[in-house]
Amino acid sequence: MKKVVKFGGSSLADAKQFKKVGDIIRADADRRYVVPSAPGKRHSKDTKVTDMLYATYAYAERGNDFRKALDQIKIRYQEIIDGLELKISLEADFKEIEKNFKNKIGSDYAASRGEYLNGKLMAAYLGYEFIDPVEVIFFDKQGNFMSEKTNKVMGARLKNIERAVIPGFFGAMEDGTIKTFSRGGSDITGSIVAKAVNADVYENWTDVSGCLVTDPRIVNNPKTISTITYR
Repeated sequence: MKKVVKFGGSSLADAKQFKKVGDIIRADADRRYVVPSAPGKRHSKDTKVTDMLYATYAYAERGNDFRKALDQIKIRYQEIIDGLELKISLEADFKEIEKNFKNKIGSDYAASRGEYLNGKLMAAYLGYEFIDPVEVIFFDKQGNFMSEKTNKVMGARLKNIERAVIPGFFGAMEDGTIKTFSRGGSDITGSIVAKAVNADVYENWTDVSGCLVTDPRIVNNPKTISTITYR
């Protein structure tokens, strides 16, 4: 059996959460393709890394000094690296991000770096191959998702790769420009990967069990929806 698994930001917010995800993946050898989101909130007053990236890029776009804001994002990732005792450095990646922010490369690029960097950490932690989505997920000049091309290229790329990490949320236009899906787009990436590899199962993991009738942060002990239709 072949499974694709996607993990949301709250499931990958810190090293402790990473370890839980690692245990889940290793518990089933069929979980071969992993789609991670960017680190989410560690607690209710925390800020998601994607929001930090948007804010940091907004500073850069206005010509303001954004380095302190970028340093806070570096710290988030370094804490995960240290907590997992990984032998990996993101220094070169952050230098490239800083350069591209100075050149006002675009907010889609900025937002995508959360998943990109988390994907690199996940691949290093699991020992899986890292696949950059810009090589396998495509959009046309108008920013429309190119389903057929993506399915063909990604399927061919992953055909002989036993285990891989493919970051969620983004791909590239035909000229190489980074393009993101709408917020929450890592779910879409997971389904794209599942189709490309002809997966038997696509598992979409979150830190809340089941599909609830309402937001548990607002209503205490909401009921679980046991059966739901889809198309």
